[in-house]
Amino acid sequence: MRHAVLILSVCAAITTAARAEEGARPIGDAERGETVFARKCASCHQVGPDARHRIGPHLNGIFGRKAASFPEFNYSRSIERARDDGLVWDLRRLDAYLENPKALVSGTRMNFAGLKNQRDRDDVLAYLRIFSDNPQNIPEAAPTARKMEVDLPEEVLSIEGDAAFGEYLSSECTTCHQVDGDNDGIPSITGWPEEDFVVAMHAYKQKLRPHPVMQMMAGRLSDEEIAALAAYFKGLE
Repeated sequence: MRHAVLILSVCAAITTAARAEEGARPIGDAERGETVFARKCASCHQVGPDARHRIGPHLNGIFGRKAASFPEFNYSRSIERARDDGLVWDLRRLDAYLENPKALVSGTRMNFAGLKNQRDRDDVLAYLRIFSDNPQNIPEAAPTARKMEVDLPEEVLSIEGDAAFGEYLSSECTTCHQVDGDNDGIPSITGWPEEDFVVAMHAYKQKLRPHPVMQMMAGRLSDEEIAALAAYFKGLE
């Protein structure tokens, strides 16, 4: 029996070591990422030994850092809400945010269309990872084991929502979100572009957005129901 336990312990240690080694694999080409960062990101963000906050916060130590964690920086209310919901910048969420900031934080001040090319995102993240304290301990670093972006087939985005059906479904939404667009404490969802609404709800379904209640609510909705709600709320002034 003790021999069996010893074998299991050794196997577990080997598995843990293998996972740690896999987690330490490079994400992309950091040297190329520095070039992409300089072209796409450096007008707002700094990184490196002398980095300071600019339009956006500096990105030293970004891996594993809680969102909106610098008390001296003037963040948007939206990113502060995401922080309070538990948003942490792991590799999966950094990738999703770089691809489409509004997929994670609808009201973000980050006026950036996103890096749509996966290689560009991988390389920028490989570059940023150099300036995080313990990149070898980021478990999601293996490029073969990640699913980053909000994964939406084109047919989901092209569903034409039924606004009348959306109004029928909206009662659970309007227990918190006010239909008059008031933004006191809970963000408004009236007048949203339909695609932004759909992407945000699927980000909750895929647990990219961390709010547990919204994850539960979105998880109960079908693609057609989400499209219907998007059509309804878009039509509200």
